Amino acid sequence: MQANTTRGFLWSDVETRTLLNIWGEQDIQVALDGNFRNSFVYRDVSRRLGAMGFERTPEQCRVRIKSLKRQYLLAKEGNLRNNGQYHKICKFYDTMERILSNRPALDPLELMDGGAGEEAVDGLEEDGEDAQDAYSESTGECTFPAETEVKLEYPTVPIPIPVKVTVGNNSTPVRPHNSSQSAGNLTTTRPKRPRKRRANFPMEKLMEQFLEQSAQAEDSFYRMEEQRLQAEDHRREGEHARELHMLQMLGQMFSSISSTRPGSATTPTKTAPPARASVFSSASPSCTRGQPGHLKRPSPQTNCFTQQSQLLNQDPQALVFERFNSLGSTSHRGMEDELLSLVKSTVPPLISKKHKGQDGRIGIIGGCQDYTGAPYFAAISALKVGADLSHVFCTKDAATVIKSYSPELIVHPVLDSPNAVEEIEKWLPRLHGLVVGPGLGREDFLLKTAKDVIEKSKARDIPIVIDADGLWLVTQQPSVIQGYQKGILTPNFMEFTRLYEALHHEQMDNSDHQRSVMQLSVAMGNLTVVLKGEQDLITDGSKVVSCSIEGSGRRCGGQGDLLSGSLGVLAHWAHAASAAGLIRSMNPSMVAGYGACALTRQCNSQAFQQHGRSTTTSDMIQEIGSAFKKLFES
Repeated sequence: MQANTTRGFLWSDVETRTLLNIWGEQDIQVALDGNFRNSFVYRDVSRRLGAMGFERTPEQCRVRIKSLKRQYLLAKEGNLRNNGQYHKICKFYDTMERILSNRPALDPLELMDGGAGEEAVDGLEEDGEDAQDAYSESTGECTFPAETEVKLEYPTVPIPIPVKVTVGNNSTPVRPHNSSQSAGNLTTTRPKRPRKRRANFPMEKLMEQFLEQSAQAEDSFYRMEEQRLQAEDHRREGEHARELHMLQMLGQMFSSISSTRPGSATTPTKTAPPARASVFSSASPSCTRGQPGHLKRPSPQTNCFTQQSQLLNQDPQALVFERFNSLGSTSHRGMEDELLSLVKSTVPPLISKKHKGQDGRIGIIGGCQDYTGAPYFAAISALKVGADLSHVFCTKDAATVIKSYSPELIVHPVLDSPNAVEEIEKWLPRLHGLVVGPGLGREDFLLKTAKDVIEKSKARDIPIVIDADGLWLVTQQPSVIQGYQKGILTPNFMEFTRLYEALHHEQMDNSDHQRSVMQLSVAMGNLTVVLKGEQDLITDGSKVVSCSIEGSGRRCGGQGDLLSGSLGVLAHWAHAASAAGLIRSMNPSMVAGYGACALTRQCNSQAFQQHGRSTTTSDMIQEIGSAFKKLFES
C-alpha cells in the first residue's frame, strides 16, 4: 500500500466541527455500519465538506475521523484516572460522544495496535472503514467516480473469498456461488483468531502525552500570532500618528511664515552663514533634533525659540528648508527633487552664439610621478560634464604620461619648478574654477606650492574644490581655506575622520555622521563639506542634505576624482547662476555639491549595470553624457 500523503495537513477547529457534523449524520452512520467497503461514503463526506467551503480529499477525511476516534477512546479511558480532564486529550469529546454513543462500543486495541503504521492495518477498525480501502487497493477494483451522488441507503457489497476444499490428497480452489455460502465456508475453514489483550498498554500513555503537547503547541502558536498582529497594528498606528504630526508641523511653519512676511517692517535680509549655524547646528545644546520626524522641546532656560523667531524674520526661506529637512524621508525626497531642479537651472544652455571657454575653464592642481590617473580623471570629467577647457598643472615627469591619456587636456609641467606659483598664477585670470589635490602627493614642496596657489585663487574669488592630498594639506594647515565661502571639501570617511580629529582634538562620534559633518563645517567657517559614503552628506553648517540616488556596491579607485572634477564645473555654474539671481534660497556650493554627488552615483549605477564587478572609473566616465542628460536635461 502506498504511503499516505495526507499526513501533516492541519485542520482548523471550524473545519473539524463541520466534518464531524457531516460524519455524524444518520445516513452516513448507517452506511458505515452496513458496509465493509466505504470509500464511496467518504467521497460523499468530502463532497459535502467541499460544498460548505472546505476542500478536503476523501482520504484526508478518513484519516482525520480515525485520529479523532483514537483521541476519543484515549479520553474515555483516561476519564476514570484523570479526574475528568478528558478535554485536554480530545477537544471534540462531546461531539464524538454524541455521535458514537448510539454505535457499538469501539475496541481500543483495534485502534491502537496500528501505532505508527495505521495505514497498513486499517482493516482492524471496528466498522471496516479502513479495511475496505486496503481491500480495494489490493484487488485493483474500480471505485465509484468522484461526482457520483450518494443515496441515503447504501448498498451492501459481498466480498468474494476463494475457499480451499480438500478432496482426498488433492486440493482445488472452489469459488462459492453466493455470498452466504462464502461466509459459511470462511467461518468453517478459517475461524477468527481471538485478539490478545494486553494487561498494560504503554502506547496509550505516550499518545496522551503527544496529544497534550500538540494541543499546547497549537495554543502557543495562536497566542504568538495574535501578539504579532497586535504589535503590527500598533506600529502602523504609530507611523500614521507621526505622519499626521509632521504634516501639522509643516502647515504651522508655512502659516507662520505667511503671517510674518506682511508684518515685517524691513525687507528680509540673509544672515551670514555662521549666524545660521549657531542656531541650527546639531552641536548647539540649546536646540537639538531628536528622532526622525520629532523635534525636542528646548529647555525653559534656553532662548532657542527667540533665536528661531529672529531668524524667521531675517531668512524665512532658509528656515523652511531646514525644517523641511527634519521631517523625515518623504520630505527629504521632496528636498532632493528641489535640489535637482536648482541644478537644472544652473546648467547653461547649448547655443551657437557662445565662444570657446564661456561655459567654463577649469584648472586641476595635481599629478606627480606616482599618481597620473587621478588628475586625468578629474580633468576629463570636467570636460565631459560641460567645461570648454581643462588645464592640468602637474610635475614634469607626469606631464607626458597625462598628455598621452587624452589630447583634449592642456597639460602644464610646472608644479615642481622653482617658480611654479608664478607660472600657475599667470593662468588664474583665465580659470573659472580650481580643483586642488588629485594625484598631488605629499611632498613638502608640492604642498607648499598648492598652498600658495590656493591663496592666489582666493584673492580672485573663484570656487576651489579640495580633494585627496589637498585635504592632507588642510589637515596640517586648516587656515589655508578656513572661512572661504566658495571653498568645498570632498573627503571620504578616513579623510573626514582625520580632519575632524585634527580640528576638534578629540575622537569623532561615529554614531551621528550628520552631526559630525555639520560640526566640521562650522569649525571650518561654514565651508561646504561633501562627505562621500553610503549616502553622500552635503552641508554648509546650517543644514545637511543627503544624496540617496542609488549607486552600486562597486568601489574602485578614481570615483572621487570624477566627483571633484565635475564639482569644479558645477560650482562655477552655480555661483554664476547665484550672481544672476537664479539661486536665492540655497548656498550655491550646496547645490553644486548635490549635483556632483547625484551625477557620480548615476554614472556608477549605469556602468555597473553593464560591467558588474569589472566596473572601473573609465567605464563610469563613458556614462557621464547619458547620466547628465537623464538627471539634468530630462
